[in-house]
Amino acid sequence: MTLIELMIALAIGSFLLLGAVTVFVQSRTTFRVSESISRLQENARFALDRLEADVRMAGFWGLSTRSNKIQGRARPADPAAFAVANDCRNNWAVHLDLAVAGSNNGYPAAACASRYSAAAQSFADTLVIRRAAVDPDPLPDRGTLYVQSARLGDGRLFIGQVVPPGYAAATSRSHRLVVNGYYVSQDSTVSQPDNPVPSLRVKTLIGTGGGPRIVDQEVLPGVEDLQVQLGIDTDVPGALSRGSVDRYVNFGSPLLDPALNPDTAVVAVRLWLRVRAERPEPGFVDTATYEYADQDVPAPGDRFRRVVVSKTIHLRNSRPAS
Repeated sequence: MTLIELMIALAIGSFLLLGAVTVFVQSRTTFRVSESISRLQENARFALDRLEADVRMAGFWGLSTRSNKIQGRARPADPAAFAVANDCRNNWAVHLDLAVAGSNNGYPAAACASRYSAAAQSFADTLVIRRAAVDPDPLPDRGTLYVQSARLGDGRLFIGQVVPPGYAAATSRSHRLVVNGYYVSQDSTVSQPDNPVPSLRVKTLIGTGGGPRIVDQEVLPGVEDLQVQLGIDTDVPGALSRGSVDRYVNFGSPLLDPALNPDTAVVAVRLWLRVRAERPEPGFVDTATYEYADQDVPAPGDRFRRVVVSKTIHLRNSRPAS
């Protein structure tokens, strides 16, 4: 083999090696990007599934779908009905006339103060779901709020352990009261000093030995925005299209005011989540703009990947008056 042949072989080998390295680097980059996007989509699906299971059952009260059949419920302006520790406001947990509630682009400042809610995202919506647990509880726990629902007659709110008198086992059931208030915080349990990670969190009603209590729990870190719109039915009772969605509105819309529109009923909830990676990605810059719900977010220009997902959930227990 001559020197010229050896040099030609080395040159060809170098080109082949360079091509193999390039293919490897590109494949590794593609895999890393695909894995990052898949993780974001997986997290988004998890959060939506958690929300959907709760939202779909809003307004479920056991053997009845009418909140006005439950004695012991109360509104914020009424005297305190039950002693609920850290309640978000007076009678927040037992305001059963509003099975779906919330706020548009802002967190109520006085609601259930905690370390995380003190850093709530100012542009994110909040969502409150009130309902009864799907499965009845034959042995109510002390310190837990229950809905005693009756097939014939009124139901009643009570704190376990003894079922209120006058309710027969054959025609009534005890269901745990479920109250969840979702919001987005700028902080989470995985935050670092140089990298605060936002999170989807929930104020939830639990039972303790000292009585009912509202606690703050983390649903998923990485969620930096929650947007909610309500699908409403504005048709008059008896109309053929009664029970279907006529339009979607934000919380605070005049169409939701019963004094102005007594026939309006919420029959669906549409959700948007903007999910962010927990860590910055080297070599990536987010130059996308995000338009969804009533949001128009300019390009962040940082190194975090994001994905926006949405879902429309029809309420199983919505029964507009007819």
